[in-house]
Amino acid sequence: MIRLQNIEKVYRTDTVETLAINGISLDIAKGEFLSIMGPSGCGKSTLLNIMGLLDEPSRGSIKIDDQDITRFSDQQLAKFRNQKLGFIFQSYHLINDLQVLDNVELPLLYRSGSAKERRELATEALAKVGLSNRLKHFPTQLSGGQRQRVAIARAIVGNPQIILADEPTGNLDSAMGNEIMDILINLNKNDGTTIVMVTHDENMAHKTHRLVRLFDGSQVQ
Repeated sequence: MIRLQNIEKVYRTDTVETLAINGISLDIAKGEFLSIMGPSGCGKSTLLNIMGLLDEPSRGSIKIDDQDITRFSDQQLAKFRNQKLGFIFQSYHLINDLQVLDNVELPLLYRSGSAKERRELATEALAKVGLSNRLKHFPTQLSGGQRQRVAIARAIVGNPQIILADEPTGNLDSAMGNEIMDILINLNKNDGTTIVMVTHDENMAHKTHRLVRLFDGSQVQ
């Protein structure tokens, strides 16, 4: 589903050159649940952003679903992200002025479809994460775990083939973290969604199919 070949990412300023990712090659199968671990600053989030087409590699190639992404235009990338990928972030990135249902609908605004269809899909996504009774609430009225559930609903509302999760349990206590992890495991098992998750938590990482470790921008396991 995802193939990275010799990925390198260099950040440059007038005086400093920083090698964030160094020659990573990685194959992720369809339906796999992969976790990425490593110390802070090792390149985990940079690698996830490259997989999610939010950042370009300085060198190397990316194939997703057998398509060579490095040849895509900005417009093609935006369309591909919207249709194929779902994103979950540690800090939720919800819009506090919008109700839960409206937050979940947001990715669908960039697709064709009626307002009724968007509302039905968002309602179904929220039901999947156990929030059918919170549709009209605002994010500030929810707990951290509930807000992360909203973020997951927003990520899955467009039925993406791939979910990229950056520390999805990082801001939660262990009980809430386990609940969020159970949702991700069920999405992977029941819907066949390919999931790549960055985490600092060994316990969460060992619940996934495979663990990749990074150190100083290189893969060490």
